[in-house]
Amino acid sequence: MTNLEIELFSCRTDNFGVLIHDPESGATASIDAPEEQPILDALKRRGWTLTHILTTHHHQDHVEANLALKARFEATIIGPENEAAKIPGLDMTIGDGGDFEFAGHKVHVYETPGHTAGHICFHFPDDKLLFSADTLFALGCGRLFEGTPAQMWTSLTKLMALPDDTTVYFGHEYTLSNARFAVTVDPDNAALKSRAAEIEALRAQDGFTAPTTLGLEKRTNPFLRAQDAGIRAHLGMESATDAEVFAEIRKRKDNF
Repeated sequence: MTNLEIELFSCRTDNFGVLIHDPESGATASIDAPEEQPILDALKRRGWTLTHILTTHHHQDHVEANLALKARFEATIIGPENEAAKIPGLDMTIGDGGDFEFAGHKVHVYETPGHTAGHICFHFPDDKLLFSADTLFALGCGRLFEGTPAQMWTSLTKLMALPDDTTVYFGHEYTLSNARFAVTVDPDNAALKSRAAEIEALRAQDGFTAPTTLGLEKRTNPFLRAQDAGIRAHLGMESATDAEVFAEIRKRKDNF
């Protein structure tokens, strides 16, 4: 099995565009379709032809270019079965625990409700890749537009079970704001403080903070650390459930 090649680029104001390419077959997938022109530019830059769009959820800033790209390339669009009615151009739907192949690479789907009711993440287990869109960000997680804190905590717990060396590509460049918030709820975390300083410097030079790794997120992302004794003590929630601690962190971020 060949290694996948990945092209990361900016779309819209703060979306990440991601292309994944199998050099042996020539198959190329876009993770979501935030905006047509940046995707076309990335394809041209790499000399690739789009064959698939892997849609994570129905929000407009993730599906806007679905129909235009489908018409141009006859690309196959795969997306969440529980949001099928809201996603333009779908050819195939898939739900929690479903598997399919992209150019011989196994893809496992996790349904991760919270940000939206039927959001899914795409995991390439053999390639150690996770495309988490608006469920898991670097040092953050998605706002709860359609789900509950308990649902999002369950969703994040699914992702936390994956290996630490999983490389994570996420949907938005929110990391600087996330870092500034994270240190307010986990102020004694030396690894977080070091990472926050690195992010400040990186973003000052317009550098991308994607991708990340699951292990790094487990050590520094407060939304994955609801069980941490230091965070609990800082929040005065030593006896709360993990889901309750997560809910408090999410509420604080919403008001940050």
